[in-house]
Amino acid sequence: MRKFNDTLIRAARGERTDYTPVWFMRQAGRSQAEYRKIKEKYSLEEITHQPELCAYVTKLPVDQYNVDAAILYKDIVTPLPGIGVDVKIKAGVGPVISNPIRSVADVEKLGEFNAKEHTPFVLDTIKLLTKEQLDVPLIGFAGAPFTLASYMIEGGPSRNYNKTKSFMVTEPKAWFSLMDKLADMIIADIAAQVEAGATAIQVFDSWVGALNVEDYRVFIKPVMTRIFAELRKENVPLILFGVGASHLVNEWNDLPIDVVGLDWRMPIRKARELGVMKAVQGNLDPSLLLADWHVIEQRAKDIIDQGLQVPGHIFNLGHGVFPEVNPDVLKRLTTFIHEYSREQASLLER
Repeated sequence: MRKFNDTLIRAARGERTDYTPVWFMRQAGRSQAEYRKIKEKYSLEEITHQPELCAYVTKLPVDQYNVDAAILYKDIVTPLPGIGVDVKIKAGVGPVISNPIRSVADVEKLGEFNAKEHTPFVLDTIKLLTKEQLDVPLIGFAGAPFTLASYMIEGGPSRNYNKTKSFMVTEPKAWFSLMDKLADMIIADIAAQVEAGATAIQVFDSWVGALNVEDYRVFIKPVMTRIFAELRKENVPLILFGVGASHLVNEWNDLPIDVVGLDWRMPIRKARELGVMKAVQGNLDPSLLLADWHVIEQRAKDIIDQGLQVPGHIFNLGHGVFPEVNPDVLKRLTTFIHEYSREQASLLER
């Protein structure tokens, strides 16, 4: 095994690095031929319950693309059955929940999460990867309370989150109780992932951009502050990411996190102008991965140039890889990011 590559960890800590580290959300699976062959036989849930197979899927993009981190292959709803949520991931749909939350009583029925009891397969996968296979950081992750609650209240994916937002403002007692229960689950889940060997953490608040700033401050920010304050004790970099949440960037900047994840709507330079001095992650529009190479290269250059102005940038997409993306493009892009950023970083040091 090669020497451990901690470039991403150092960038997440706000240190200047020799080059810009890169990984891609949803890099494990989706467009890889090897993964598609596995998916012909196994569902996502079946893969995650087989540590050796799950470790293989997690490590595959590191081997193929030479990215600077692996991200654990699982879903944000993976821990929910442990607290009594009847959730199934349906192909082409996403998480579908048969016992949605409708009242305080429904929230009170939720149990307590124990990772060793409820998701031992996740911990076994992490141990396999970090003790035997990886020479780059392994990013563990969890869904954030609002995003998980949106599935639990809507009963599945939603375009507008009408039931969730209505429940939030009309049933505040139930809402805050649900936030607390989900926070307890997330903290326990992440702590167990770190204990097993995860060396960085990303919290996906994928759908929180549906809220305005005032509602975020009242209904979400307190629980996010508690979660990250507890996770700081784990002494690993903490990344927060959401889609369509650029209007919340200053709220996120207040949280005890290390890295603010940006989607493609918020240029890095704009985030810096707004006062974000934490490390940032992002933010190529994933749709551009289908464009001609010269377009991808030019957009990547611009993102790298912006990121190098302040120490602490991790290159990523503004959302996840989608199935139509050619894996060769991701490999070529990774090589370009490494080479171009190394050249530019050396110029800045002169």
